[in-house]
Amino acid sequence: MTYATVMVSLALGRSNDARLEIAGQLAKRFDACVIGITAGELSPPLYFTTGEQAQKALDEGQAAVRNRVAEVEAVFRAAMQNRAAAIEWRCAEDFPVRFIVQQARAADIIVAGEDGRDALADPFMQANPSDLVMQTGRPLLVVPDNCSWLDLRSILIAWKDTPEARRAIADALPMLRQVKDINVVEIIEDEIDRPAAL
Repeated sequence: MTYATVMVSLALGRSNDARLEIAGQLAKRFDACVIGITAGELSPPLYFTTGEQAQKALDEGQAAVRNRVAEVEAVFRAAMQNRAAAIEWRCAEDFPVRFIVQQARAADIIVAGEDGRDALADPFMQANPSDLVMQTGRPLLVVPDNCSWLDLRSILIAWKDTPEARRAIADALPMLRQVKDINVVEIIEDEIDRPAAL
């Protein structure tokens, strides 16, 4: 079992350096193909206008989204050069989460950026990892903005005897096979569950 295809979710108007670096490291480690994916939708204006002025504002907004997509594609292609077995680019004028969920069937693992619950977070320009983990049906690796290295020397597994935990472990097997030190930790919520934890 391996990751043959890594999908990296890229944000518009925000740095993607960390997630591109980790996606590149995964691609090199597993000799994988990388799919760069992004989507953006024009944010609704905070004012109302009609006629020619409204059409001009819409056209300018859509052109700005297309320009951001082109910029992100250029950064993706430069970052993946000589790192992936093959690369592919997918983009759309759509809500990021909806588009990535539709395209997720092509990936073995998805690399996404952190939540970004700050002023820079824009649901029209970047996918929220909370939404992705619940909707894609694929393993999701969330990369903090300041990360530059995928450290697989030691891993901590937070275990609970549930189907979701078993699925998470199965999805992580390619990475777990490369780890030197694995610690499994389970918090026992009540005495009834103690025999299953031993």
